[in-house]
Amino acid sequence: MTAARPGPAPATAPRRSRVVVRGVVQGVGFRPFVYALATGLRLSGHVTNTADGVVAEVEGAPADVASFCARLAPDAPPLARVESVETAEVTASGGSGFTIVPSRQGGAVRTLVPPDTATCDDCLAELADPADRRYLHPFITCTNCGPRFTIVTGLPYDRAHTTMAGFPMCPDCAREYADPADRRFHAQPVACPRCGPRLRLVTAPGGPASLGTDPAPEHDRGEPGHDPGADPVAVARRMLASGAILAVKGLGGYHLACDATNPDAVTELRRRKARGDKPFAMMAADLADIESLAHLGTLERELLTGGVRPVVLLRRRDDARPRHGAAPARAVAPGSPDLGFMLPYTPVHHLLLGLGSADREGPRLLVMTSGNLAGEPIVTDDAEALTRLAGLADAWLLHDRPIHVPCDDSVVRVCDGEQLTLRRSRGQAPLPVALPVEVAPALAVGGDLKNTFCLGEGRQAWLSAHIGDMDDLATQLALASAERQLESVTGVRPGLLAADRHPAYRSTRWAREHAAGRPVVPVQHHHAHVAAAMAENGLDGTDPVIGVAFDGTGYGLDGAVWGGEFLLADYAGFERFAHLAYVPLPGGDAAVRRPYRMALSHLRAAGLAADRALPCTRACEPGELPLLERQLARELNCVPTSSMGRLFDAVSSLAGIRHHAGYEAQAAIELEAAALRAPTEAEDGRYAFRLGSASAGAPLTADPAPLLTAVAADVLAGTPAAVVAARFHRAVARLVRTVCAAARGETGVETVALTGGVFANTVLSSACAEGLREDGFTVLRHRLIPPNDGGLALGQLVVAARSKDRAAPGTPRRERQ
Repeated sequence: MTAARPGPAPATAPRRSRVVVRGVVQGVGFRPFVYALATGLRLSGHVTNTADGVVAEVEGAPADVASFCARLAPDAPPLARVESVETAEVTASGGSGFTIVPSRQGGAVRTLVPPDTATCDDCLAELADPADRRYLHPFITCTNCGPRFTIVTGLPYDRAHTTMAGFPMCPDCAREYADPADRRFHAQPVACPRCGPRLRLVTAPGGPASLGTDPAPEHDRGEPGHDPGADPVAVARRMLASGAILAVKGLGGYHLACDATNPDAVTELRRRKARGDKPFAMMAADLADIESLAHLGTLERELLTGGVRPVVLLRRRDDARPRHGAAPARAVAPGSPDLGFMLPYTPVHHLLLGLGSADREGPRLLVMTSGNLAGEPIVTDDAEALTRLAGLADAWLLHDRPIHVPCDDSVVRVCDGEQLTLRRSRGQAPLPVALPVEVAPALAVGGDLKNTFCLGEGRQAWLSAHIGDMDDLATQLALASAERQLESVTGVRPGLLAADRHPAYRSTRWAREHAAGRPVVPVQHHHAHVAAAMAENGLDGTDPVIGVAFDGTGYGLDGAVWGGEFLLADYAGFERFAHLAYVPLPGGDAAVRRPYRMALSHLRAAGLAADRALPCTRACEPGELPLLERQLARELNCVPTSSMGRLFDAVSSLAGIRHHAGYEAQAAIELEAAALRAPTEAEDGRYAFRLGSASAGAPLTADPAPLLTAVAADVLAGTPAAVVAARFHRAVARLVRTVCAAARGETGVETVALTGGVFANTVLSSACAEGLREDGFTVLRHRLIPPNDGGLALGQLVVAARSKDRAAPGTPRRERQ
């Protein structure tokens, strides 16, 4: 009997899956990536953008469908950030081919808008290639680079929902846009010289009216003074080389630019902008120009050359050897230990710094500071730039692609081999911050200095780009506009607002005025700082931390100005374990602007005479000292303060370093600079704080009287200011170790959070962290969220809006009596 032959194996039934991908998946080439992945696996189906994220349906062999789903996150495009991939089986429908279908409108917004990204290497190569059709095109971009957040007007992310909507693609660009094999496949800002934005140079009265790129847009061709043959970049470079100041339109606003090596130009820009002595940021042509002027480590190089391109604060080189004679003028950063550098991040920047130029007329090092007067928000609108920047700029290098969202440059530095963010803005906003606790839909409005606000819902928070200081009406209007825009792209609809406890803060008043019946939850300033450090480091608040919150000012529960605080804190509340001893703040803000007044206040509180030989005494105006002494004696307009920032000011003046502050923290920054110059020496036990307590159970107070006695004695003895500064920094670090050890001894808490603007000082931060770790503490520091008031809103959010125990947020857990 013959055995039957086996028949063909039954075909595996096709499988169809619906996949929803959430995260930063729009505007980063994710749909083209899905298309290529699906077609490579011989899957049929489609992909589209929705307000919920990228949605795809794929059908084919089960193994291929499984492979498709597994590769979505690990193989995603460089700019993508996949937060979740959800799959569901659906009925197979047959069909062949895979398509990108038009975006779907409506539904809850749950996708994330990508930040702006620096020009990629591929685009730079084309920009410099005379054979490429985008040779020297100022707006070259592709799927992997260019404007994103600042041009988005709505979701889902399509050209129609960006400020590129007014630039129809030419046939060549449309062909690239539709070609799955092209790098510009579905790149929404794609353009070329035929169909893209146009660059123009407009000079101040007395110069030619307009110089435009060729070909000129139709609406410009009859414009008086327009010269279609002129190259606005070449003219701009010549103007910069001759000492002119230009307003340059960038991704998120205008910069004011001048030759950083020209002392007269830098000094004039400082005068026009009312900048005081605050350091300027610089943009260098390449990394080698920076390396010749400042110390670069591995992380600094990565930050400078990555996609974010922030301003990176770098220590000056004592052995600087400028390339091409490009040494920055002294007026760029007087008195600062650091120089702030960034590399070009738009095609316009590269062209302005000489890419593709045969001449050597233009500078290789530019001052690039935000286009505004001191204290005002950055200018983004062209018409507004021509009026608000009149008197500041000699010419305007502008273009006709609108900026929808203002976004200043981000600022970072490196501390102990880790990134320390000082301003989180362009390139980082609006990426969300993962939260360790659930929060209800809420808006936290931050503080009055370095304002940012924060929206949150669930386990995500969205910090805004840098807004600015709230003492200007234009800044308050900018806050309102930015808040509406961030709500629109996140879908968060706040049910409550959080604000600082200070009753006179403009941000707090703004919250009350815009509450519309929603509760406004006050959060103590330093509690918010500690909570921000906890949230950034992933703590769920189950256990408290010892929060060391050092800054210039924060409204205390007793009405005093706090700022030298040791808090036992979780998200539910805090206990004030210790603080700097109170001293009078004579004249409020006048003492901040004149550090010598704080020095004299501290001397008096320490029982020390205002010796005429001390630099702070000599800094008084004629007749001012007796008036100040009477003011302090009678406590007239003298709010008590425990501010560590003001103590830094006082010692800076006592040591003869800085008596008048032209910008925030200038005296403290220059004190840090002096400490860096000091020779290594043994600890000086005279530089110490006296710890005590007014009554049993009351907070410890750290009295700096012994330290001030030693400082005054050293200054009178002729001890170099650098040595005094270094001894003071070490004394503050010892204080932190001593108080934290006392807190651990009493409570058993072994985690310390270092936060507040004073911890932007890397000398202090490093010394504190090293000592605390030697003592067995776990140390939390900021990396991606600023330690200053730019991170305050994140802490307000988690204190006020966490889903658990929201009845009385921001209040003390228990008082020490």
